[in-house]
Amino acid sequence: MEPLRILISNDDGVFAEGIRSLAAEAVARGHQVSVVCPDQERSATGHGLTLQTPIRAERADQLFVEGVRAWACSGTPSDCVKLALFSLLDHWPDLVLSGINHGPNLGTDVLYSGTVSAAMEGTIEGLPALAVSSADYRWRQFAAAAELALDVAERMLAAGWPPSTLLNLNVPPLPAEQIGPLRWCRTAVRRYTDQFEQRVDPRGRSYYWLAGEVANDLEAQVAGPAHWPVDVAQVQEGGVSLSPLQPEIFWRGDWASLPPLQP
Repeated sequence: MEPLRILISNDDGVFAEGIRSLAAEAVARGHQVSVVCPDQERSATGHGLTLQTPIRAERADQLFVEGVRAWACSGTPSDCVKLALFSLLDHWPDLVLSGINHGPNLGTDVLYSGTVSAAMEGTIEGLPALAVSSADYRWRQFAAAAELALDVAERMLAAGWPPSTLLNLNVPPLPAEQIGPLRWCRTAVRRYTDQFEQRVDPRGRSYYWLAGEVANDLEAQVAGPAHWPVDVAQVQEGGVSLSPLQPEIFWRGDWASLPPLQP
């Protein structure tokens, strides 16, 4: 494959090990890599944009392997990709990568994910984009996920990237030799129990921590071919999930089932 211009972002911030591993793998394959990512962790910011304060970007090349041009941005992951495309880069990239996220982005959690939203910003602008996550918050061995991400991206570009489609890759927390097969997956339904923990500060005022335990509904009806596994189950079994996502969220059900608007 000819060298690609690749833009990499994330939501874990410029000091995260995942993004540095991903950039290093891309450079090792001969690609031209630019990084524009948050200057601190911005996890679960979804597709938020900064509108009320200025956005600042500082060069951070020294944090990455030689050959990477990098900026640390004060905004959200979506801000980072927008700023890269419309202000920082001399040429638009051939590919947008986001990650490697420190933790999974499975099921309906993609709606909250800054990692997925950064990649989705590329999709909205008509660019091939892939989000990649290591499916355990404590796992810090990112080499296998980085290699898989570049393998998938290069293969999809060579075959013809599905138009207007973001690809969401989740890699199980296992050594490379133990990782199972890569499969197309549907996105599961994920809900959380006991979502808020109430506490009291030293002045006697209540405050809340968003917490909770995940409750995967693997029996729920979800979109996609019935023979595809859901992403949560695939990763739990040690395999790699790849889910195609699109920015359009318009309802795809049977219009005849909607109630009438007039009496």
